Amino acid sequence: MPGKPEEIKMVSNAMANIPRRKMMAFLVESEKTAEEIGEAIGKSMLDYHLKILQQAGLIEMAEGKVKLSEFGKNFMEVKAEKAQDASADLSDAKPVAITEVRQLLPCIADSTKFRIIANMAPPLGGALKALEPLFPRGRYSERIGALIIQRGDVLTTVYGTGNVTMTMIKDEAEARKNLERLKETINEAIARGVAPAPREKVRVEPMEIYKYLPQTNCGECGEQSCYSFAIQLMNGEVSLDLCTPLKDPKYRQNLEHLQVMAEYI
Repeated sequence: MPGKPEEIKMVSNAMANIPRRKMMAFLVESEKTAEEIGEAIGKSMLDYHLKILQQAGLIEMAEGKVKLSEFGKNFMEVKAEKAQDASADLSDAKPVAITEVRQLLPCIADSTKFRIIANMAPPLGGALKALEPLFPRGRYSERIGALIIQRGDVLTTVYGTGNVTMTMIKDEAEARKNLERLKETINEAIARGVAPAPREKVRVEPMEIYKYLPQTNCGECGEQSCYSFAIQLMNGEVSLDLCTPLKDPKYRQNLEHLQVMAEYI
């Protein structure tokens, strides 16, 4: 079992890569073939990633099968226990209500859709961070003090101050339906007093990423096309900030969607 400084460093380096973390989580279920891992996680640099995990002592490979080593199993069990310990106490949070839908405005990214500004009371403040695991595509932003949730094309941002914004909705009826569902999900967690522990994120496909890229194929990111960039982004080999056209204000909402997706890549 790794214990020396150089061995610990190898494990840290191995687990610092997103595709390799996904591979480890995938292997928790059972041993897999390399082909099965490639189909589920992605084939880009597959042999290289497996070699790094093997050198770190996290996996074993024999007769065409890949499985967690004893150390790898222990490592993932400890990781799961830490996640469980991270479950947040919501006992002091109060049930919320949607008190007002203040504005219904044309959506900037798509003039056929709308965006709304609503109010949730009482404000949840920092308790929003504990609610992040409730939503398959949700992330808490420390920078703006808000929980950002993606469901299909709809992007909802719940601020600690009580403000709620929602983009890419069809009409006010859909907005109110989504707000009611949001309220019920939050209040159920508050009633239990404890938010669930963080869980594995949902898989994002390249075409889903490509949908929100500028699709100009400008090459400023170093890739031949926006779709190539989407593939590299999904594989954890490039960062979103390399796409300079996304800094244009007209792509602001596209960037918000992509930032949410980036949390699940």
